[in-house]
Amino acid sequence: MPRIDQSVDVAIIGAGPAGLTAAYLLTKQGYSVTVIEKDPVYVGGISRTVELDGFRFDIGGHRFFSKSQQVVDLWNEILPDDFIQRPRMSRIYYEGKFYSYPLRAFEALWNLGVWRSTLCMASFAKAKLLPNRNVRSFQDWTVNAFGHKLFSIFFKTYTEKVWGMPCDEMSADWAAQRIKGLSLWGAVTDGLKRSLGLNKKPNDGMATKTLLETFRYPRLGPGMMWEKARDHVVDGGNQVLMAHSFKRLEQDQGTDRWRLVAQGPEGEVIINAAHVISSAPMRELAGRIHPLPATLPEAMDLKYRDFLTVALMVKGDDIFPDNWIYIHDSKVQVGRIQNFRSWSPEMVPDPTLACVGLEYFCFEGDGLWASSDADLVALATKEMAQLGLCNPDDVVGGAVVRQEKAYPVYDDAYAANVQAMRTELEARYPTLHMVGRNGMHRYNNQDHAMMTAMLTVRNIVAGARIHDVWSVNEDAEYHEAGEEGQDADAQAALASTRAVPSRLKAA
Repeated sequence: MPRIDQSVDVAIIGAGPAGLTAAYLLTKQGYSVTVIEKDPVYVGGISRTVELDGFRFDIGGHRFFSKSQQVVDLWNEILPDDFIQRPRMSRIYYEGKFYSYPLRAFEALWNLGVWRSTLCMASFAKAKLLPNRNVRSFQDWTVNAFGHKLFSIFFKTYTEKVWGMPCDEMSADWAAQRIKGLSLWGAVTDGLKRSLGLNKKPNDGMATKTLLETFRYPRLGPGMMWEKARDHVVDGGNQVLMAHSFKRLEQDQGTDRWRLVAQGPEGEVIINAAHVISSAPMRELAGRIHPLPATLPEAMDLKYRDFLTVALMVKGDDIFPDNWIYIHDSKVQVGRIQNFRSWSPEMVPDPTLACVGLEYFCFEGDGLWASSDADLVALATKEMAQLGLCNPDDVVGGAVVRQEKAYPVYDDAYAANVQAMRTELEARYPTLHMVGRNGMHRYNNQDHAMMTAMLTVRNIVAGARIHDVWSVNEDAEYHEAGEEGQDADAQAALASTRAVPSRLKAA
């Protein structure tokens, strides 16, 4: 098989938001860069947009919002003319009724009824009076915050669908990162003020934070952003090698330069580089770097959750106005349903059809993942009917998109495993940089993944680890609260010059 050798300043594993952000910024700085991407067609990773017969599918749903002005500026720089403003709407489906998400206290209490609402409030009061002092799991954290009754209604079913494991086996880190700041007491007091006419601010159900009522979105889906970034990299004289999978990584002990081996459709490609930026899953990186790290067992213990989207084309108007609906119903397997036209009208080319995406969370190789596309379309059609969302006779087409390693799992051992591997690799290899969601085994949003790449580029340019990439998103809140570009912590992370002992080799 042919072998193609090339020498560059920086080799990048993965053409997702982190990898392409790094490639774009390094190209602007005049560095030679080669990016390898295993997908034969699409860049963007989980932020890609898959197209079929003019229909476009967003893999997971990506609102373009960031508290970091520098991330917002970079989005505008890459895609200056193609953002549209879209209304934000998400709801929870539970026992045939819809609940605003985040929860609005009075709406939730009305839908639940007097008796169940009373039990919820009593459970909440008990949690506040007698909190669990030994918070270890997602369940512990959420019960402390909302009470056991609300936890069982609005958190347990959906969360266990997503992760495929009991809530009491998930780390409390997940709750602390993703639902921090959502206060039941704040929602109740906010609702009372509205009832008395004392609060006329936008009714988002939260006392101290205003959630986005609109958000920006690329008119052809999030993949449009990353296709443009790739084009800038290529136009700048660098390479993005599609259909090239990461095979092996080793460092020359004499020069400290890296030898990255990728498997492409025409054989192996050998890339010699001063620096390597990896957004590959940490488990994958550990198994393919040579010599194998001592923390390989810890890395192999890291787990991932996969998912697939079943897109259905349905005759008639849009089925619901939401961007997506969370399905808190244990009788169906679907976890969340997107309405692609609510993201952008240009995602659905036929005005006589609605297009929805049913998201199923699974493990690669299990029954759902291994099902045929036809069986998955039939399942999605059946479950839409079960939920009362459409007539199965109106479904005129379907498609399936699979996404492996969509979510790094936050189990009891994940934090210690990540810390062990990170500590070893950073000490041994100052020119190897881990970025992005899977590259750091952290459930980063798209903008946080970009921030890790932005800080990494600054470290490479400076020739030293002057920025702590791992500080990004340590205290991030999931809900897009406040004003875009106004997060002081995010700005500080990107502007900081925190010294870290290990030195980098200049490219």
